[in-house]
Amino acid sequence: QVQLVESGGGLVQAGGSLRLSCVASGLTFSTLNMGWFRQAPGKERDIVVAITWTGVSTYYADSVKGRFTISRDNAKNTVYLQMNNLKPEDTAIYYCAASSSWPPRANSGYWGQGTQVTVSS
Repeated sequence: QVQLVESGGGLVQAGGSLRLSCVASGLTFSTLNMGWFRQAPGKERDIVVAITWTGVSTYYADSVKGRFTISRDNAKNTVYLQMNNLKPEDTAIYYCAASSSWPPRANSGYWGQGTQVTVSS
């Protein structure tokens, strides 16, 4: 069965960094676009970053441009999210998504269970 397993979340002070990983199995990872979404309490799940199956094109939400970087390793079926200069407003559950759509949409594709990121001020 399809599995996306996120890791790397945690508690960090403002200005700090975290690196999230998402390992996929049960699907042809190298043919799918990948994205990271986040959902804060009481808010909708929004796309943060995404990368095409080739790795050539990326998408970044305005709120994270210059601070977050998405990358992928098709040989390891893994997508990464490097988050630098974290802010309290980045606090959310972060979800990994695999999709044939570009950019990935919040209502389709395959999803992980999420990993909590908490940024203290």
